[in-house]
Formats: sequence, C-alpha cells, structure tokens
Amino acid sequence: MAILSDYVEEEAPPPPSPPPPAAVKKQFTAELNVSNPLSFIEAALEFAAAETDLFKNYTVVNEVNEVVKKVKDKIDAAQIELKKKEEIKNMEKEKKEVKGGEGNGKSEPKTTKMEKLKEVKEEEEEEKKGLKAPNNGNGLDMDNYSWVQSLQEVTVNVPVPPGTKSRFIVCDIKKNHLKVGIKGQPPIIDGELYKPIKVDDCFWSLEDQKSISLLLTKHDQMEWWKYLVKGDPEIDTQKVEPENSKLSDLDPETRSTVEKMMFDQRQKSMGLPSSDEMQKKDILKKFMSEHPEMDFSRAKIN
Repeated sequence: MAILSDYVEEEAPPPPSPPPPAAVKKQFTAELNVSNPLSFIEAALEFAAAETDLFKNYTVVNEVNEVVKKVKDKIDAAQIELKKKEEIKNMEKEKKEVKGGEGNGKSEPKTTKMEKLKEVKEEEEEEKKGLKAPNNGNGLDMDNYSWVQSLQEVTVNVPVPPGTKSRFIVCDIKKNHLKVGIKGQPPIIDGELYKPIKVDDCFWSLEDQKSISLLLTKHDQMEWWKYLVKGDPEIDTQKVEPENSKLSDLDPETRSTVEKMMFDQRQKSMGLPSSDEMQKKDILKKFMSEHPEMDFSRAKIN
C-alpha cells in the first residue's frame, strides 16, 4: 500500500501594491501684458485658488497685502537709491562746471544750482528723520487705510471687503485711542491717537458696504497731526498746505493764526526770517533811528 506523505503547498507572496499616483503638476500659462498687469495678477490668484487651499484661510487677504507691500517697499527703496545716485552725479557734474567756468572767467548761473543743492539737502535731512511727504489731504496713505486732515478734524477711510455689513464692523473711538476692524479678524487700526479728540463729536459710517469712513474732531484745533496712531510714519508738517477756500470759514483770530503759520512755513522753506523775526528787526531798526547817539554795532537778535 502506497503511503502519501503530507505536503503543504507554500502560499505565493501577495503582489506588490501599485505606487500612489504622482501629483499632477499644472502649469500657469497666463502671459503678462505690460499695459494691463492687474489682469495677470488676477489670473495668478485665480489659478492659486483653483489648484490650492490658499483662499480657505480666513486671513489670506491680509497675507496677500503683506506680500504686495514687501514688493512695493523693495521697489520704492530701489527707486530712492537710484534717485540719490542720479542727484549726486548731477551735483558733482554741476560742481565741475562751476569750477570750469570760474577758471575760464565765465559767470555761471549759481542761483539755480544752489537752490538744487538746497533741495537735495532738505530731502536727505527729511529721509534721515524718517518724515513722509503728506498726501493731497495733508495726511498719509497707508497700506490698509488712509487719512486726511484740516485744523479742526481728521477723516479716516478704511477699505473693507465688498458686501461687508455694518454688524460685522468693530469701531471703538476713545479720547486717546482708536480701534477699527472686522469681527473675527485682527484690527486694521489699533493704537494711541496723535492727540486727544472730542469723542461726542466723532462718528463712523459704512460707505457702499466697501469702506469705513470715520470723522474725528480734534480737541486742539490749532495743530497739524504728524500721524494718526502711534507707530505710523510721521509726515512733514512743514509741507502741509491748507485749502485757501476753507480759510474764510474760520473766525478772524483763528484765520490770522493759520495765515501766520503758512507764511512762516514758506519763509522757513526758503531760508528766510519768520514773521516774529522780521517784527523784531523792524523794532530794532526803529529804535536805532530814534537813538542815533547809541552804538548798535554789536547788537544781536535772538
């Protein structure tokens, strides 16, 4: 009788699992039209929104604004540096021309050259101080808001996403502090005001569901603000230009003070004496004419 031995068949190993499909890389095919660069940026953002989770982040608008700001700051810095180099080059060229003219016995129009040199020096001093030139409303245009001013009040404009409802607005106006933003998001403005305001005479409104407009009434209505909230860049108040049409709305005493401030600012920008200095000189001149027996050769006006 044949004996069959036990035989165990080895199981075959399972086939290897197929590798995960490689991520499909899609290419961005939009072309930049230099006459309409915004269409290129819009296409890039739409492509990113379609292919990624970028716009699922609630704070993406602020992040995109930060990227735009960094690029703009970089370009502005490069332009300022280029302008400085050109001005220095022109100054050196003008100095050589003046020296060459003196050597040839020719007279050069030095007045214009001196004025240019003075303007360049003033701009350099302002840059060292970190002062900004005011906008057309005597305020400043920031990245996420702008403000303008008169001697009596400050007007602030804060853009918000289109369709924003007033119930989502956060606006806290205090005597020395301002906070503006949208619920659930970091404040757009949150800081100590440059000067105190009259809270009872201030208000805000939502314009066309796309911007917040604030009217802040100054407590001291005889001073120009250098910034809106602490930490913002300062403006050069010497370059503030009040609208002449509004001077007629002021009472005689205030108008006289404003006109005197404007005159002194123009005099200072031209390197000329202020109204007070001119008055002192006139008084001294009159006194000298009335007392010819006195020696005024060492007289000085402080």
